[in-house]
Amino acid sequence: MRRVLIANRGEIALRAMRACRKAGLESVAVHSEADAASPHIWAADAAVCIGPPAAAMSYLREDVLIDVARRTGCDAVYPGYGFLSERAGFAERCRSAGLTFIGPSPEVIAAMGDKAEARRRVAALGVPVVPGSTGTFRTVDEAVEAARSVGFPLLMKATAGGGGRGMRVARSVEEFRTLLPQAVAEAEAAFGNGEVYLERFFDRVRHVEVQVFGDRHGTARHVWERDCSVQRRHQKLVEEAPSPALDPAARRAMCEAAAAIVEATGYEGAGTVEFIVDENSGRFFFIEMNTRIQVEHPVTEMLTGHDLVVEQLRVAAGERLSIPAAGLAPPPGHVIEWRICAEDPARNFQPSPGRITTWRPPKASWLRFDSHVYPGYAVPPHYDSMIGKLIVRGDSRSQCLARSAAALDQFLVEGIATTIPFHRDLARHPDFVAARVHTRWIEDAAGSMPCPAKAA
Repeated sequence: MRRVLIANRGEIALRAMRACRKAGLESVAVHSEADAASPHIWAADAAVCIGPPAAAMSYLREDVLIDVARRTGCDAVYPGYGFLSERAGFAERCRSAGLTFIGPSPEVIAAMGDKAEARRRVAALGVPVVPGSTGTFRTVDEAVEAARSVGFPLLMKATAGGGGRGMRVARSVEEFRTLLPQAVAEAEAAFGNGEVYLERFFDRVRHVEVQVFGDRHGTARHVWERDCSVQRRHQKLVEEAPSPALDPAARRAMCEAAAAIVEATGYEGAGTVEFIVDENSGRFFFIEMNTRIQVEHPVTEMLTGHDLVVEQLRVAAGERLSIPAAGLAPPPGHVIEWRICAEDPARNFQPSPGRITTWRPPKASWLRFDSHVYPGYAVPPHYDSMIGKLIVRGDSRSQCLARSAAALDQFLVEGIATTIPFHRDLARHPDFVAARVHTRWIEDAAGSMPCPAKAA
């Protein structure tokens, strides 16, 4: 590989360009008209406008992206996360065009991206999966018997996607009849595939994901886990490592199971294997695999010292994994990532696009801040609301929390509302400090704001 098209925008595009420079590769940026003043186009060796603000007319145009890659002399495409990163069809189009898709093969993306198929494959390895349906459904009539067999409460999930879209919880057959058409319609609109499958729903679980890597030489590695249990409407807000919910035996078993999945599927590149941990029994269950880098990958990078994006580039170029086999325990220390979003937590997290007049992130030797934002930057309304990631490290979880609270207190943003006030409260909330949270904790504790203090 010599020149890489970065098929993304914002923070992850900047992150990929830094990795390319570190790996001795050139990079080409693409941008919509709304992102004409985004720093990722200045950081690249070349930049091309690919269309209007709407993602469907720009960042999701597979034909345009491949044409730009060819015209600018690229020999590889880096998808990042979101947009086309888990589209098997796009990976296949890249391959057919003679471009290296920096990720797993189209066949593996298709198999593991289909959540129902992934469940079948993982169950065959002896890894516990959440009890659920063996097939997928589009109508109530074909699904109702399977729903009764799975039992209530149950969760409907889009087989082709994630991020909370196409998901509904039903606690009775009557609710199921009402909610399934909603889940199917939402999945169809979001992913172009309305099929859903059914899983038993657990009211109180932790969400723990294992960072994994594979190469074309048959090497399979895990790089320990991250806890992503603080969520709102199935969207992650905070991630940390190691998970405070796992004991050493459960941690090793979960991570080894994830590595076994990588080996069995011939997986190449970075990915995450997702599990839930039942609070009552302590048992863990596989739920899905994300066949891409994650938003929260800096948590693992800060904890382990491995540059996961550079490793993606190396593996795509055919090199062997440089990440050694994990030891018996993760490296010492604790890391927490706080997602900074242009949303107003005092107004039920309503999106808050607009021009940033003041932007003063904190600085310290023990933190990392990934962002594409600057004073005067206009946050567009067309894309995901995340505008930065504050990643804090400490020698212990308590020190990490204390440092996080101090960093969040110093973070000054004016011109738009952000989730910083919410995170300030969360960093001090007794339940979060004591690690007494689960995936529905925010909703169950006190609506959209779990903390006594209201957002400023």
